[in-house]
Amino acid sequence: MNVAVKPKDISRNRPQDIKFAYWVPNVSGGLVISKIEQRTSWDLAYNVKLAQIAEKSGFDYALSQIRFTAGYGAEYQHESVAISHALIASTERLNVIAAILPGPWHPAVVAKQIATISQLHGGRVSVNIVSGWFRGEFQAIGLEWLDHDERYRRSEEFIRSLRGIWTEDNFNFQGDFYRFKNYSLKPKPVHPLPEIFQGGSSRAARDMASRVSDWYFTNGNTVEGIKAQVDDIRAKAAENGHSVKIGVNAFAIARETEAEARKVLDEIIAKADPEAVNAFGHEVKNAGKASPEGEGNWAKSTFEDLVQYNDGFKTNLIGTPQQIAERIVALKKVGVDLVLLGFLHFQEEVEYFGKKVIPLVRELEAREARAHAKVEA
Repeated sequence: MNVAVKPKDISRNRPQDIKFAYWVPNVSGGLVISKIEQRTSWDLAYNVKLAQIAEKSGFDYALSQIRFTAGYGAEYQHESVAISHALIASTERLNVIAAILPGPWHPAVVAKQIATISQLHGGRVSVNIVSGWFRGEFQAIGLEWLDHDERYRRSEEFIRSLRGIWTEDNFNFQGDFYRFKNYSLKPKPVHPLPEIFQGGSSRAARDMASRVSDWYFTNGNTVEGIKAQVDDIRAKAAENGHSVKIGVNAFAIARETEAEARKVLDEIIAKADPEAVNAFGHEVKNAGKASPEGEGNWAKSTFEDLVQYNDGFKTNLIGTPQQIAERIVALKKVGVDLVLLGFLHFQEEVEYFGKKVIPLVRELEAREARAHAKVEA
């Protein structure tokens, strides 16, 4: 799958076009808990080259991962803000989203780190506020593990603090988790301000997004399941006088035939590491079921779903480039603004996706726009 990709000006994409992001593999083990061969590395050189390939291939964002302790096949990790900065410094247009975990980080520290990167590189940095799913990680570093909804209350205060620090002089805030008194940060980030992403599927996660976040990431799901979430969040956001964009997780397996793609998926699952998958599943299912309604991320995930960390197989971007492009446009029709992708062999598959899938998506989007304009006329 060695594909030559010519540089393209992704700025020519229309504002209404769906956006593409990829998971930065700054954590060892790739994006599946499987012993299948993965031509993917967590080291800096691999990730710099990957970022440059992604930028040339039409990707808009990259999302770095945050882990503080080894486990579930992820034995080694580069810290998210540091590697995000390295990738931004090695590219020209790519926006890199640094994952941030309230608890280990204080909002004043994050606000200063991100403002500095924004100043140095023209604003190509964002943050993803991760409320937390790994109880053992907090215990290992001696931090209190909060109840499910309390974690989201803390995250909301974290976001309100970040935005206040970035927009106000003499910032004041009195919360249950964070307090500021006449705090001023200079220089502030360049405009537009860093975007604030968050994830989650629970009621608390969706409600937080409807109040304070710029972007909401959901785990992989069917088109119908995602539509229900989108409709719910956007209705709540409208009530709050807020707007939020939607990103969905997906694991892409694009091959020349659907049979080839399905064979790869079958092999990934057949070679899954049962001990690691079940241990991961134990942690995340506890986190998902801990929400009052029991509907958080991973609450209903099967063993096969959990082989991919974020239920990415459920989104079904598995097949030919044409099939995948059509499914992406179907996601856009129900309100998805961005697809966050994982791959088996990142460098070559990001390149292939950029050459074979993204142009088809753009063609389908343009066709839909022309049809809509004709109806309006």
